[in-house]
Formats: sequence, structure tokens, C-alpha cells
Amino acid sequence: MALSRGLRCCQRIFSWIPVIIITMVMLWSYYAYVFELCLFTITNGFEKVAYLAVFHVCFVMFVWTYWKSIFTPPSQPSKQFHMSYSDKERYENEERSEVQKQILLDIAKRLPVYTRSASGAVRFCDRCQVIKPDRCHHCSLCEMCVLKMDHHCPWVNNCIGFSNYKFFLLFLTYAIVYCVFVASTVLQYFIKFWAGELPNGHAKFHVLFLLFVALMFFVSLMFLFGYHCWLVAKNRSTLEAFQYPTFHNGPDKNGFNLGFLKNLQQVFGEDRKYWFIPTFTSLGDGHFFPMRFQGESRNPLLANEEQCEDGGSDEENYILRRGDPSVTIELDT
Repeated sequence: MALSRGLRCCQRIFSWIPVIIITMVMLWSYYAYVFELCLFTITNGFEKVAYLAVFHVCFVMFVWTYWKSIFTPPSQPSKQFHMSYSDKERYENEERSEVQKQILLDIAKRLPVYTRSASGAVRFCDRCQVIKPDRCHHCSLCEMCVLKMDHHCPWVNNCIGFSNYKFFLLFLTYAIVYCVFVASTVLQYFIKFWAGELPNGHAKFHVLFLLFVALMFFVSLMFLFGYHCWLVAKNRSTLEAFQYPTFHNGPDKNGFNLGFLKNLQQVFGEDRKYWFIPTFTSLGDGHFFPMRFQGESRNPLLANEEQCEDGGSDEENYILRRGDPSVTIELDT
């Protein structure tokens, strides 16, 4: 027991190493750009002030979104998805597997759970003692079930899911903007140092290395950013891109695809003026996600569905759904 606790403690400590590395690079880039480039190298006063003003806007947004990605706790399933004390006691005292499944089934019938496991059973996490909401997965590193889990990111030492996915996307966006601005403004002084037009000094190393680091991070971030833009456009998580969400009829990669604009609104909200500000504006509560009318209408799991009669277009017609008592429960081990 003591050894296990010690290993977990060491794991938590080492998990902060990537965050510390990124933080040190950020602080060094601030010093190199503000002091070595703007204050000690650039002589034109207007250029110096303009560079410093834009740089600080980019840097603040970069740091702000990174901070929010790290310290926004992942959302967990609400209490209604957890077993009550009486249900848990009844479940644990029961030795017959069929009766255990029936106990879980009685609980699931009261919940808006419509995705299924690969074998076609309702998903249940025996570690958290929770029936998983749609798009929820268990993170072994965080040791919890995370709503709309996308992935566990070592660079922010946090699970990226429903509560902070917008912050993570904005972090990638402002990190790229930061790298582009730094690289584009440093380039001319990089050439001057390289050609010997500026005197050699300690600023030369910082300027040369600043361009190299900005370009290196830009290239790596563009691949990740492009991939997540594609995921948002399709309304998928990283986990769902590798294993499509499963319904009664089987996997459906477009089960949550509402169309490009509504997919964006699911993550960034309906008010566009808040899209690029790191405040939480995602739609819903992370437990229920609307699906396209066509995909729902052919799902036998939702045989007792009720349709929203609001007169909207097909893309706007979502389903208010009820559970099917014929489904089974599969334990997530």
C-alpha cells in the first residue's frame, strides 16, 4: 500500500515536468523578445513600441488560455449517474450476474444514455461506480470518468474534455499566433546578425535561437491544430475519431454531426463575440448531446423517442430521447 502511494506521488510529480518545460520556454521567450530584441537591439522607437504592444497582447492571450487549459478541472458525471447507497449495497451483495445486470438496467432506464459499448451493451464504469453518459470515458491517469473526454494531454497535465476543450483549442490558436508574430518580427534581425550587419553580443544568441524555437513550435502546433479543427468541424472527439460512437445499429461516425456551424456552436457557444475569449461558453452540460434527426430516427434503441415539435429545419430538429428497457449492461473493466 505504501509503495503504491509512493509510486502515485512520483507519477504526479513527474507529470508536471512537461508543463514546467513549456513554462520555462515561455518565460525565456518573453525575456529574449522584450529585452534582448526590443530593448537592446531595435533602435527605431516607433518599431520598438509597436512590437512591444502587439507582443504583449499575444503573450497574455497565450498564457491565459494555457493557464485555463491546465487548471480547469475535468467535468465528471453528475450524481444522478452514480449509484445510490441502497443500489450499490444491493448490487455488491448480489452474486448472480443476471440480477446485477437487472439492477444496473433499472438505474439506466432513468438516464439519458444512448451510446453503447462495442458489444452493444450500455456502458458502466465499475471503478467510478457510474453509468457513463454519452461520450464520457474513464481516464486512468486522472482516475475519474470525464465528460466528453477528448484525450489526456501531458503538456497541460490535464484531461481535455467538455469543461476545457474550448480553452485547449484557444491555447493552440494563440500559441500559433504567438509563434508567427515572433518569427516574422525576428526574421529581419536574424538575417542582420547572420550577415554580420549587427555586432556580435549576447543578444545574437537569443535572437537566433528565438527564431528557431518559434518555427519549430509553429510546425508542430499546426499539425495538432489542423487535426482538432477537423474534429470540431465533424463534432468528434479524438477518442471518437479512433473508435466511432456505437449505437444500437452499430458504429456511426456522424452520430453527433449537426452541420459545420452547429458543430462550432457546440464547442464555442452561440454568441460569436465570446468565441475567442477563454471563458466557458460551450452548449449543454456535458451529459446530453443532440444528434441529427436522420441518425436518431433509424436507431432502434430509441424506439420510444419523442420528437421536438418546433417547426425548425431538419438540421435543427433534435430528439428528446428515452431509454429502452431491452438493453443490457456491460461492466467497464
